[in-house]
Formats: sequence, C-alpha cells, structure tokens
Amino acid sequence: MRMPALKHLVSSMLLLSTTLLITSCSKDDKQDKARLQVALTDDPGDFKAVYIDVQEINVNYNDNDDNGWQPLPGMKRGRYNLLTLVNDKDTVLADAEITSGTIKEIRLVLGDNNWVVTNNGDSVKLQTPSGQSSGIKLKINMPVSGGILYKLLLDFDVAKSIHEAGNSGKYILKPVIRTILEAQGGSIRGVVLPAVLPSAVLVLNGNDTIASTYSGTGGAYMLKGLAAGTYALHYISVDSLLQPVVKQSVVVETGKVTNIDTLTLTR
Repeated sequence: MRMPALKHLVSSMLLLSTTLLITSCSKDDKQDKARLQVALTDDPGDFKAVYIDVQEINVNYNDNDDNGWQPLPGMKRGRYNLLTLVNDKDTVLADAEITSGTIKEIRLVLGDNNWVVTNNGDSVKLQTPSGQSSGIKLKINMPVSGGILYKLLLDFDVAKSIHEAGNSGKYILKPVIRTILEAQGGSIRGVVLPAVLPSAVLVLNGNDTIASTYSGTGGAYMLKGLAAGTYALHYISVDSLLQPVVKQSVVVETGKVTNIDTLTLTR
C-alpha cells in the first residue's frame, strides 16, 4: 500500500528501531500527563519599549498553599520587550509536561533587570515594589486533563502596569496581567500490536501528514495537540513483513482524548 509523503518511511524506520525501543518507556510515562505552554503577549502602552526580566514560572494545585509551588521545567529565562508582542503576537516562555488536576494559581517571578524606554528615547530602570519579590500570583482555577495540550496566555497590560512616580522621572512596575487558559485541540490514544517492534502512527488530513509518533512499550501511542476534525490514521510497523493499515474517519474534539480500539497488524 502506497501512502502520500511516506515512501521513505519504512526504510527509515528500520534504521531507527533500536533507538525507538530505548526511548519508548519515557514516552509511555508521559501519556497521562498534560502538556502546558505558557505564552506572553501584551496590550500596548505609550512607550517605545518595555523590557521585563522573566526568571521563573511556578504552578500551584492547592489554594493558599505557599509550600505547593512547583517550577515549570524548560523555562526560557530572559528579558522580553513587551511592545513587540502586540496584535495577537506572543512568545512561549515554557513548554512542559505537568500533572493533571486543577491548576489553582500561576506565579510569575521577575528579576530586577526591568526597563522602560520613553518616547523621548530615555531608558529608565523600572522600580518594583518589595512585595513582588516572591512573584506575581495569578488565579487560574481550571482543570487540565492527561493527554491534552493547553496554552496559558499571560496578557500583560502595559498601560495599567507602569506608573510614573510624580515628576521624579522614575517609573514603578506593578504588573496587571490577564490569564487565558485554553485547550489546544484534542488527542488520539491507542495500542497497535504486535509490540515486539515499534510501529509508526501517522495522522493524515487528505494527503497531508498532520502529526506522527511511534508506539512504545506494549504498543501504546498518543498524539497530542491535534486540531478538531476528522482524520485517517496510518499504521506502519518496523517489521516490513507486517502489512500497513489505514483507519478512516477518526474524530478529534477539542479538550478531549479520542481512544482507538487496539489494532493488530498482520502479515
């Protein structure tokens, strides 16, 4: 069976099979985790540039528990110019696997290297109230489910967050941030047998390959972050003696995991 854009896949998989077997366990461990992307965007203010020094993002699954904060791995620390993130532009600060459950709060921790560039071209260091040294806490109170990709947008309101201190020429940073947490499409989960060697699982929309993965331990696989729609699943084993299979009309819904019945490839 010939599949669009897949003509070199089987031969490539033969070379990759050893690596896939080694890494399959780590993939299986992540199937019940949610994935969270945290992105920063901006409502504009009357400045040439506003730089904020982002150092850490934490999540908390417990109400009013200062001991429950967990740092998000893979955080991209650094200074970000908020005024380049307008008109629906954003930048991803973190992309991490997290425990499913209800996220109560997010904490954004800033460093002290925050600056504003006025319309006159003056660069002024932003003063931060001492009460913000532990981070800016933002209420979320929304559930996240295993196997689903979520995006948390931090909408930083520059006009409301930066205040001039009288006629001193100094500016104070008191961040006003709106949070938007949304599921990014849905996921597909299933098992393909035999599981002695891995199989490729590809999601196609017409002739276009939308996403792909490999089965892991026990033949389990999961594909996350798929836009809602109807797809065809293509299964190709590393064992070239096993016949590929196509499963049509697989429906994906936003915020949900589509479970596929176990499929067995035969000779």
